Amino acid sequence: MEPLPAARMPLSSLLSQVLVAFTIECDNRFERRLPHRTTAFPVEAEGPWLASMAMWWTCMRFVPEDGIEVGELVRLARIRTNLKGLVRWGYLAVEAGAAGGKRVRPTAKGLQAQEVWRVLPGEVEEIWRERWGGPEIDRLRAALAALLMRIPFDLPDGLPILGYGLFCKDGAQVRRAELPAEDALASLPLPVLLARLLLAFALDFERQSEVSLAIAANVLRVLDRAGVEERRLPALSGVSREAIRMALGVLEKKGIAESGAQCGGSRFRVVRLTGKGDRARKDYARRLREVEARWQERFDGATVAALRRALEPLTGPGLFAAVAAGAGWLALVRPPETLPHFPMVLHRGGYPDGS
Repeated sequence: MEPLPAARMPLSSLLSQVLVAFTIECDNRFERRLPHRTTAFPVEAEGPWLASMAMWWTCMRFVPEDGIEVGELVRLARIRTNLKGLVRWGYLAVEAGAAGGKRVRPTAKGLQAQEVWRVLPGEVEEIWRERWGGPEIDRLRAALAALLMRIPFDLPDGLPILGYGLFCKDGAQVRRAELPAEDALASLPLPVLLARLLLAFALDFERQSEVSLAIAANVLRVLDRAGVEERRLPALSGVSREAIRMALGVLEKKGIAESGAQCGGSRFRVVRLTGKGDRARKDYARRLREVEARWQERFDGATVAALRRALEPLTGPGLFAAVAAGAGWLALVRPPETLPHFPMVLHRGGYPDGS
């Protein structure tokens, strides 16, 4: 399956691939700077278990050195986070809070991680300015802000940890609000602008969809009636085996996909769409077109077109090569053939491919 050229990709896929690439570059730098443990080095290395920048946006940046009540943390973050994981991995500690509640505070290793995470978005944005040019990044920022200024909702700064069914709509607290001011958006980090707009798109898509955008964009998109070897799905979708497994569990439970049967003499497990799945795949493509058309009508077609023009030059081989060149653990695994068409931020550490 050949990757779609940028001009034919849905707006959500363009936003996703740019956000995923930015996150991975942050993660690669974080990995080099913070002593940590991984599956390859579970005991010998000093430091917490390696986690993604997604854990910063969803939780760690809201936790001050003297700690915070869990209820207040949830109120500030407004998206599903992974407190249990961050405690288990060594970033946070839990203690008794007020009125019988719980309070979390960063450990010494968590404080060190916060110092590293805090500066990474600015550093990576400067790298992107050198790579693609300052004017191109300025155009992207302006295009993102111009569209966000037309969305009358107060959106969280990141994407939620995906829960049951891998829906965004169940993990994000979105409040109706006055339209944001341009100067308020101008100061936001680039990944926040990308994440807010992508979340708004996902919520619009999922409002009447049986399948989450994360599953539809990454797994349903690459399946067909003839069948695809399950071992090929991570490379085709850009997401991890763990994320594929979770997505297939949902699709099979809904009667959209079935797996296990052989096809074409293959000795490997095969996944194929059912008749309902074939309709669901077509429905996914139709809903994408409808959301984008609705945005063009509601928020001004010229503004949406300007965003596409700003995103398209950043996608494709150049973006993928920049990510693949990293020296972190992702460089040690078989590279996918594409970046995710929607970030799979899961409980396993927040990596945008679900690993």
